[in-house]
Amino acid sequence: MKLLRLASLAAFTISAFAQQPAPMRPPAVPLVAHDPYFSIWSMADHLNDEGTKHWTGKPNSLTAALRVDGKSWQVMGRENGTTPLAQTSVQVLPTRTIYTFAGAGVRLELTFLTPSLPDDLDILSRPVTYLDWKVSSTDATPHQVELYLDANADLTVNTSDQQVSWTRFMLDGQPVLRMGSREQPILAKRGDDLRIDWGYLYLQADNATGVTSAAISHTAARTAFNKDGKLPDSDDLSEHIVSPARRIPAMVLAFSVNLGQVSTQPVSRSLMLAYDDQYSIEYFQRRELPWWRRNGAEASDLLRSARKDHDSLLARSTAFDNELMADMRKVGGEKYAQLAVLAYRQTLAAHKLVADSAEGTAMFFPKENNSNGCIATVDVIYPSSPFTMLFSPALLKAQLQPVMEYAAMPRWKWPFAPHDLGTYPQANGQVYGGGELTETNQMPVEESGNMLIMVAALAKIEGNAAYAQKYWPQLTKWAEYLKDKGLDPENQLSTDDFAGHLAHNANLSIKAILALAAYGQLASMTGHPAEATLYGRTARDFAQKWVALAAEGDHYRLAFDQQGSWSQKYNLVWDKLLGLNLFPVDVVKKEIAFYETKENKYGLPLDNRKDYTKLDWLVWTATLADNNTDFDKILAPAYLWANETTSRVPLTDWYDTITGKQQSFEARSVVGGLFIKMLTDTQIWKKYSAR
Repeated sequence: MKLLRLASLAAFTISAFAQQPAPMRPPAVPLVAHDPYFSIWSMADHLNDEGTKHWTGKPNSLTAALRVDGKSWQVMGRENGTTPLAQTSVQVLPTRTIYTFAGAGVRLELTFLTPSLPDDLDILSRPVTYLDWKVSSTDATPHQVELYLDANADLTVNTSDQQVSWTRFMLDGQPVLRMGSREQPILAKRGDDLRIDWGYLYLQADNATGVTSAAISHTAARTAFNKDGKLPDSDDLSEHIVSPARRIPAMVLAFSVNLGQVSTQPVSRSLMLAYDDQYSIEYFQRRELPWWRRNGAEASDLLRSARKDHDSLLARSTAFDNELMADMRKVGGEKYAQLAVLAYRQTLAAHKLVADSAEGTAMFFPKENNSNGCIATVDVIYPSSPFTMLFSPALLKAQLQPVMEYAAMPRWKWPFAPHDLGTYPQANGQVYGGGELTETNQMPVEESGNMLIMVAALAKIEGNAAYAQKYWPQLTKWAEYLKDKGLDPENQLSTDDFAGHLAHNANLSIKAILALAAYGQLASMTGHPAEATLYGRTARDFAQKWVALAAEGDHYRLAFDQQGSWSQKYNLVWDKLLGLNLFPVDVVKKEIAFYETKENKYGLPLDNRKDYTKLDWLVWTATLADNNTDFDKILAPAYLWANETTSRVPLTDWYDTITGKQQSFEARSVVGGLFIKMLTDTQIWKKYSAR
């Protein structure tokens, strides 16, 4: 793909960040992060401090142990009576989480590999995580070692009173265990605080050597492993539910692997955890297949391919991790790299990639986690879009596609862009505010501006506006709306709707002005010269008026009519990234200087009304800076917050800058916005997006 030359901010070099921080202590560590349902995290300092959880905080239990010379040591989860193996480090990389442990004369490296390679949608969409074990002796003495892993039935149900069923089978001579809910209510529930209760969980080893497996109660499995280093010969054939609510033990799928005598030469084995949801999204009453299933693949094909591809995917993922970490350090420094990497798998895991059954096109649906559960929310796609703009224009297009198709339907009668497509996983029409039936509590300027900016960015990246041309009537309608309503917005909601309605919103006005210029760019690229001239001139005129309307001495106001107010003008970042250059350079310089007088311990507040901030917008605001010193002044408090917050959840994007506590929101895709800093380096942007 061709990437037109983009305006670039001043180069940031590693030497400018001479003081290197200590390794990050993540608020939560991604273990298995694929989509809003298959999303397992450790929310503690050590993997064996407590049980693993779904992003919602409910149990999604994976348990692991290492048996050394006849004694069992806890590696993952927390077991009464079992000694934890001492964890010595944890490292989060884009596609891997690596834990190291030491004790009993051995060293264990346990890697959670999720090969989320954004330039390969087939691999990206596979719901498979590898748990790679590497064990070696540390005292020059051979040790007899066995490893253990079990996956609890709570990974397959929404609530603990639901029954589960299981089966085992051989695939190419290798044992496979499978479990799922007995009811299998495919796509029947919608909402936010939900876990999947359809489809099937799979557990498989890399080969059959030294392997025993069982579908049995957790207690029976661990008792057998602790005693003999292997699992019982027979499975438990009784019915099970997830919790002991009916005095029935919790069911697990369990594997043990005999590593034999382990010396100083490491011994490696791999286990695979997979989840086949069969159908992923309901899109206007059509059940949509996950992308990996679009050509007729079944679970057996998934497992077979995953086992065969392990070594090549590990190599590709390692190379990708090394490259991206180096590039993030180059562009933003070590603190930026350590913070942004926490957003990588989280961004992807808040989406689901499916194939549209009508046209076969890719559609990438975000879920508004820990908010209202909406699906394909435009003002969630917008803050996350720097991620897809950087790594995969195909994914950016797949984010936009469901929204554009919906907006082109006769049922969407409004002159502005929609807010959402429904409640996850059912994308059957907007539910936010007044839905499709009324303009009440919509976000007209917000969503229209978001869509025009993102479509213009896609055209920049691809070097053509073919996608825009396909939906030209919708884009034109939104541009006309912004031309009429955008300069001085009425009393509307913006994406920061938790702050309430606000009239004359200066930051929202910026978005509208830049969106009009973006439409002018698209008009020029699609052979509409009159519109290009009109909207380009209008945007320049509006920008001049904005400077006068928002002026407040040494900074610019939150709202045009609120003297003494201020706010982060994060939308301004697109003025340079899209090469629009509408606003005087002095506007940004004034704002950055003013922001540095308003920072609290854990960051810059969103505006003068409260002490809370938004993590995504804070990084956008920092990216406005044209030098590394100012960037780091705004970014560094957020890095400190991530290390010190007591809110142990997958990155929240809304927190208090004084206490560091989460206000709400977690595990959302909007943290993909942290990658906006990478877009300021034209060569790096071009390198990734052209793959």
